[in-house]
Amino acid sequence: MMKQLVEKTAPDTASDREVLPGDLMTNRQRAQLVLVLGALIAIGPLTIDMYLPALPAITAGLQTTETAVQLTLTGTLLGLALGQLLIGPLSDVVGRRVPLLAGLAAHIVASVLCVFAPNIAVLGTLRVLQGLGVAAATVVATAVVRDLFSGASFARIFSRLMLVMGLAPILAPTLGSGLLRWTEWRGVFAALAVLGALLIVVAYFQLPETLPVARRRHGGVGATLRDYRGLLNDRAFVGLVLVAGLAMAALFAYVSGSSFVLQQEYGLDEQQFGLAFGAGAVGLIGATQFNVRLLRRYTPQRILSIALIAGTAAGLLLIVFAATGFGGLGTLLASLWLVLAAAGLALPNAPALAMSRHSEAAGTAAALLGAVQFGIGALSAPLAGLFGTGSVPMAIVIAGGMAAATLVMVLVVPRAELGTVDADLAVAVH
Repeated sequence: MMKQLVEKTAPDTASDREVLPGDLMTNRQRAQLVLVLGALIAIGPLTIDMYLPALPAITAGLQTTETAVQLTLTGTLLGLALGQLLIGPLSDVVGRRVPLLAGLAAHIVASVLCVFAPNIAVLGTLRVLQGLGVAAATVVATAVVRDLFSGASFARIFSRLMLVMGLAPILAPTLGSGLLRWTEWRGVFAALAVLGALLIVVAYFQLPETLPVARRRHGGVGATLRDYRGLLNDRAFVGLVLVAGLAMAALFAYVSGSSFVLQQEYGLDEQQFGLAFGAGAVGLIGATQFNVRLLRRYTPQRILSIALIAGTAAGLLLIVFAATGFGGLGTLLASLWLVLAAAGLALPNAPALAMSRHSEAAGTAAALLGAVQFGIGALSAPLAGLFGTGSVPMAIVIAGGMAAATLVMVLVVPRAELGTVDADLAVAVH
C-alpha cells in the first residue's frame, strides 16, 4: 500500500500545490513508517554507544591502551561524517533504496568481522566501515521524510524520529551492559550484526523507493561541488555549522571518556555505568523536548546563545569538581548533566538556523552539517585520551568544546544575517 501511495502523487491543480505521498497516508500507515524509519535512525546511536561499557574490557582483551580503544569510536564517527557527504548527494541521484540497502549490508559485514577482530588496528578499521553503513541509514531516513512530507506534517513526523534518536543513546549502554552479563565484548558486535540483518529485511520489504526518477538530480559531481561551494561561501551558515560541531564535540568527549572515568576512577560496574549514562541522556532528551516549549516564546538565536553560555559555565564547574574532587561523584555527575542539558538546547537550534538559510539545497546542507558534527566529534573523542583517561582531561575537552562554540557564535555568526526560522523547521529538528 505504501508503494502505491508513493507512485500515485500528482500536482493538485486546484491549489497548485504538489500532493505528496504522505498526505494520502492513513494514521496507521504513518505509524508504520515512523517505526521503520525510527529503527533505521536508531542503528546509529546503538552502533556508537552500545559497546561503551565494554571499552575497559576491550583494552584488556586486545592488550592495548585506552587511547587506542577510544580511537575506535573516532573511526565510527569519521565513517559517519564521510558517509553523509558521499551518500547524501548519491541518494539524490540514484534513489534512496540502493544506498540504504548497500549501507546496511556493509554494516552487517563490518559487525561480523568485528567479532573476530584480532587486534585494535583491525577493530578500528572495521568501525570506520560500520560508520559508513550507519551514515546510509541516517541520511536516507531523513531524505525519505522529506520525499513524503512537507510543512507541518514533515515537522510532526520528524519530531517523532528525533525522539527515537534521543532514546536510542539512553538504551544503548544499558543494552550493552546487559549483554556483557552473558557474553564478552565481542558479543556486542554480534548483536549489532543481527540488528543490521533484521533492518535490511524490514527495509527491503517495508520501505519502497520514495524518490521518483523525474525528481532525481542531474549534473553529476560538478553540480554537487557547486552546491557545497555555495554553502561554504555563506559565513553565517559555516559559523552555525561550526557551533553545532563544537557542541557535538563536547558531547562525544563525554561519550568516549565517561566509561573510563566512571568505571575506573569512580568504581562503577558495567550496569551502574549504564544507569548513570542513561540518566545523563535523559537530561539531554528532556532539554530538547523543553526547547519546543521555549520556541513558543523565544527566538532560536536567543535560546542558542543562552544555552552556549550556560554550557560553558557548567563546563568550567566540571573542571573544578574534577580537579579538586569536591563533592565526589555527585557534583561531577551534576555538572556533567548541566552541560548535557545545555547541549540539548544548543544542538537543535544551531542546525535549524543553518538549514533555514538554504532550503534550495537542503539535502546537501544537511549532509555537510552532519559531516561536520560527526567529524569534529571524531576529533574530540581521542583528544582527552592523549592526556590520560581521567576526569580532568575529559572535563577540559568538554568545557573547551562549549567555550569554543560560544566564541564562534559571538565572533563569526553575524546576528543581523540570521533572519527567521520557519516554524515548521524549528519544531522538526527537535
